[in-house]
Amino acid sequence: MKDYRRRDVALAAGLSGVAGYVDAIGFLKLGGFFVSFMSGNSTRLGVGVARGDWWSVGKAAGLLALFVTGVVLGALTARRAGEDRRSAVMAVEAGLLAAAAGLMGLGLGAWGVAALVLAMGVENAVFQRNGDVGMGLTYMTGTLVKAGHRLAAALTGGEPWAWVPFLALWAGLTLGGALGAMAYLRIGVLALWVAAGVVATLSLIRMAIERRRVALSAREAALG
Repeated sequence: MKDYRRRDVALAAGLSGVAGYVDAIGFLKLGGFFVSFMSGNSTRLGVGVARGDWWSVGKAAGLLALFVTGVVLGALTARRAGEDRRSAVMAVEAGLLAAAAGLMGLGLGAWGVAALVLAMGVENAVFQRNGDVGMGLTYMTGTLVKAGHRLAAALTGGEPWAWVPFLALWAGLTLGGALGAMAYLRIGVLALWVAAGVVATLSLIRMAIERRRVALSAREAALG
């Protein structure tokens, strides 16, 4: 995390907020299953096997497969566009979120959920680095563990605030979850358009930053 700029940490916290927002909507719509928290779905799958509840097993397995497919799609997008061009991955995510909102609005709930899970998988490639995950945005167990380790280090003479960015990711997801639940309970699946709009806006902002960086690099190369 220390290798990332404050701007990147702020973006990560915002995207974690979107993940929490979307996951809360998915949780309420699916009756206790998740669209971004795959540890929860894995537990549901195991419990379903133990109980012989094969409907739950199939549902959890399908969600897991879709999420991994989304991760692959996001990773391939990042590799093709360049891992520094995070706007490309966010654009794919925004498109999938918009597709999910549109499909659910048309009554095609299963297809909408599929697009939603794919979007959450794609999001985890936004901070891809050297073909691996730089920052996980839709799951917080590892993030909280890292926050705890950094806090322990701070208490024993290490960097005093290194734990704060990890806590910011957790806070973003938690706040997003609360907002997503409130929005869904008030306006239903229309709440997904908010998530799509937020990610699309973040993608455009990031694209402008990337273009400015390329222009500055070209100018420096010309002068050098």
